Amino acid sequence: MNPGGPTLREDADLVTAGEAYAQRFAGPVGRHFLAVQTAAVLGLLAPWPGASVLDVGGGHAQTALPLAAAGYKITVAGSSPECGQRLARLLEPGSYDFQAVDLMNLPFPARAFDVVLSLRMLTHVADLPGYLAQLCRAADKAVVVDYPAKRGFNLAAGALFRAKESLDDNPHTRPFRSFWDQEVLELFRAQGFGRPRLRRQHFLPMALHRGLGWGGFTRASEGLCRALGLTVLLGSPVVLRVERLA
Repeated sequence: MNPGGPTLREDADLVTAGEAYAQRFAGPVGRHFLAVQTAAVLGLLAPWPGASVLDVGGGHAQTALPLAAAGYKITVAGSSPECGQRLARLLEPGSYDFQAVDLMNLPFPARAFDVVLSLRMLTHVADLPGYLAQLCRAADKAVVVDYPAKRGFNLAAGALFRAKESLDDNPHTRPFRSFWDQEVLELFRAQGFGRPRLRRQHFLPMALHRGLGWGGFTRASEGLCRALGLTVLLGSPVVLRVERLA
């Protein structure tokens, strides 16, 4: 945060919108991660088929592509024109709208979109309360975000990040902030949003799966953990939906 001073522009999406970052989700392990994420997002958006969705920081195209294919009306907001380049390569012209904007001062009317979505952002933004306030202002019905949860292996996030650097040779591996579920929910509650629905994605660390690079192990181990109830109790990252209360 920046008390008493101007709000700084947020550009955490520059890294995630790049092709180098996209390589983190290449191969069978990466495709599994994206399939789990897509299923979670589509499930949480199911009450509003065909809704208008603002995807903030969505230049990675991980959500814009499947949501456009499912018939949602997608607008992607990025911090610079560069954040629209991957979208332009992957999506059909006319299937979405991209706007380069100040993510901390979204230029949209209040409640302009049915749903506001933001993945890969909360863990990196500098002013989280200010960022969430922008998402909530633009949403008429709901906000969907993801974040690393302080559960399971993420309770040892510092040590795990050092291990992650050794396992994951992608140069865009970045330190990340994990959250207790309650601290995120309280920030949304302050904006008038509640009725949370959570989808926990993986039990074992994603870096472990990437380091092994064996899609069969990822599918089998995560399927077993989900069947045993470990994922719903201790899984991370979380995809969270909160709804406007009034």
